[in-house]
Amino acid sequence: MADKIYVTGHVNPDTDSIASAMGYAWLLRQRDGLDTVASRAGATNAQTSWVLKRVGLDAPILMTDASPRFESVMKQLDTLHPDSPLSEAWTLASRTGGIAPIVTEDGKPYGIIDGFSLFKFFRQVVGPRLDMSDQRIVDIMSAKCSEAADTDVPKFPANAHIRDMLNRILREEHNDFFVVDDTGHYLGVCHQRDVLNPPRLKIVLVDHNEPRQAIAALDEAELLEILDHHRLGNPYTHQPIRFTVDVVGSTSTLVSELTAEAGYSMPAPLAGVLLAGLLADTLILTSPTVTPRDKQAAERLARWAFVGNGPLKGESIQSYGQQVLSAGAGLANRSPKEIVSTDIKPYEAGGFKFAVAQAEVTDLLTINEYRETLLSALDELRQSKGLDFAMLLITDVVRSTSRLLVANPHPVLDDLPYPLLADGTRDAPGVVSRKKQLLPTVLGLLEK
Repeated sequence: MADKIYVTGHVNPDTDSIASAMGYAWLLRQRDGLDTVASRAGATNAQTSWVLKRVGLDAPILMTDASPRFESVMKQLDTLHPDSPLSEAWTLASRTGGIAPIVTEDGKPYGIIDGFSLFKFFRQVVGPRLDMSDQRIVDIMSAKCSEAADTDVPKFPANAHIRDMLNRILREEHNDFFVVDDTGHYLGVCHQRDVLNPPRLKIVLVDHNEPRQAIAALDEAELLEILDHHRLGNPYTHQPIRFTVDVVGSTSTLVSELTAEAGYSMPAPLAGVLLAGLLADTLILTSPTVTPRDKQAAERLARWAFVGNGPLKGESIQSYGQQVLSAGAGLANRSPKEIVSTDIKPYEAGGFKFAVAQAEVTDLLTINEYRETLLSALDELRQSKGLDFAMLLITDVVRSTSRLLVANPHPVLDDLPYPLLADGTRDAPGVVSRKKQLLPTVLGLLEK
């Protein structure tokens, strides 16, 4: 655990976030020999799930917060049964640093034998006065472990956050605790001194640098690096870190460039995921965020992904890109709550807290059918997160235009350069990028 590094994207991950986490974790293993694991801070959306299934890869592990858990300080010590002789506990304790975990036949913790419990047992057997001529040590050590075990040892679930149990731990008189699984079965033992000073998870952030968009409890982790292509809003760090924020259309572009610079080529399935992330973020290289580097990266990833023995054999950038966009487009197959919460990012500016969600469709005419339910779901989300207002940018990926829904619009937003239509939505012709087109406009009004 101490050497493992988790590479993770933002909450409510899109395809570029998942792809860049997977790709950069792979590159760090190949190039630097690091023990990296790709992770995700939320569920995969429909588009990403389709891409992963198309190339035959599993989604990264789910890790929604970086707060240390009991499993990070657990030691999987050997155990004895309650009927085992005390002499075996003595032998085991000499190997484990002074304790012998006692576990029942069905795998449930029974108790722990340590110096204190052993002394207490000896006192019960021998009595308050020790007769030096009494040679009963062999008889005593043949007693069952159950007779000498401390059965009041606290038990903590392996996946429980240490911070949530600190008050209880500090009140406990025990120095050692059981760690159990969800069904209460023995997994290991942890020491109080380790619980009070747990190792920090090592984290690399990709496709974001704002704490509000990051995995929960990031301040409890050791942040090593950030690789991103968004505006600055970076978290506070105790030490200098590698920080790369570049003006390209996707983080997948940056990962592919670093891979090429290191002299590597990615496996075809992984290259296919990164290419999907790039094409999704740039609307098949038509978004205003596109740079010449994105186009070069797309050609590079296509060369790696569309090989004859790969899962994307015979595809082209255009054909594959259209499939990727279609997999994530549409309002009919998802609930309004899912639509407004799947791809949403929180922001703060000018004293306002707000969020901007984005959904892709192939025809804006479908908005009329779902406008009221979407606006209701958007307002419920706004209230649940304590936001001043919330926006949903519905983008037509075929015609490269959008409509904007705003829940609880503040008067300052009256100056948005998007005409208010009769149905209450705003017409945003040519707007397809939340990052480069909508957000700077909104921030310009809020920060006046």
